[in-house]
Amino acid sequence: IDFYNQEVKRLFGHVTKADIKDALNYTIKWTRAVRNDLLKDIKHKFEDESIVNAHYRPFVKKVLYFKQELNEMQNQNQQIFPHGKGENIVIAVNFRTPIFACLASKYIFDYATLVFGGGGTQCLPLYRYDKDGIRHDNITDWVLKQFREWYANKKGFQNLSCLTKHDIFHYVYGVLHDPKYREKYRLNLKREFPHVPFYDDFWKWVGCGKQLMDLHVNFETVEPYPLIRQDKKGFENLSCLKPKLKADKLHGRIILDDMTTLEGVPDVAWEYKLGNRSALEWVLDRYKERKPRDPTIREKFDVYRFADYKEHVIDLLCRVCTVSVETMKIIELSKKVSI
Repeated sequence: IDFYNQEVKRLFGHVTKADIKDALNYTIKWTRAVRNDLLKDIKHKFEDESIVNAHYRPFVKKVLYFKQELNEMQNQNQQIFPHGKGENIVIAVNFRTPIFACLASKYIFDYATLVFGGGGTQCLPLYRYDKDGIRHDNITDWVLKQFREWYANKKGFQNLSCLTKHDIFHYVYGVLHDPKYREKYRLNLKREFPHVPFYDDFWKWVGCGKQLMDLHVNFETVEPYPLIRQDKKGFENLSCLKPKLKADKLHGRIILDDMTTLEGVPDVAWEYKLGNRSALEWVLDRYKERKPRDPTIREKFDVYRFADYKEHVIDLLCRVCTVSVETMKIIELSKKVSI
């Protein structure tokens, strides 16, 4: 923001829309909207309240500066997480891809959170907010009426008022994780937005969905799985350790670098996948060191080193391992429920 304001001071009144691209200093990224702001002599001001948490990839959280002037493609995010915050939960889905995936989150999420296969991530929020910041149910009264009418006089529904919009939200999340549903509608999910059928045992799917949602939304605070940390001796300069971040599924371990491995990963943990990659592998992939293609980013901003985040990653992997194991237990139990 400081650099942008310096460029406004240097260039405003001396460049036109036709020649601004050649005059700019590309130490920062210049989008169309930011270039237009310069031509209008608009200055920007840093705001602490615009710093928010964001769900970048499955079980990987990032810090985001969320401001319309600098994030010009916000789409409907302001209606879901006003100013990047607000109380809400979303079911993020990736469809029209070879392998369907979904994940619940309480944070604003990246369009490519479930990016595999080239598809974009879309979401089903529990709430939506109007321009005045007033919260509304995103599940309509019409939908609630459809559910209540369908399950009227069915077992477990002596009192239809007990079926709420929150129950429907959890029901949807449970059904979207059902292996039978994903297999039966596999071809549909490659072509269109997921449709949700009425299952006979509504309350069991509500229970499955709620358990799964609690696990996935609160992944940062679940009890860490007791993986066994093994550190080789003889490494005096820890900053020179070569990061690896590899999954050794055959031996149930994760190789972090030349010195440290995590052992005791149960086989079932690798089975919880979002698309073609397990949850643990999503975490490992995002914390690898990569050389940025852009020369400016490589020179000015390539400061990430795995060694600085190693302890955080170990803690995160242990928690995601718990999430994976418990998720598969719930999914396995759901298989006993008739579709």
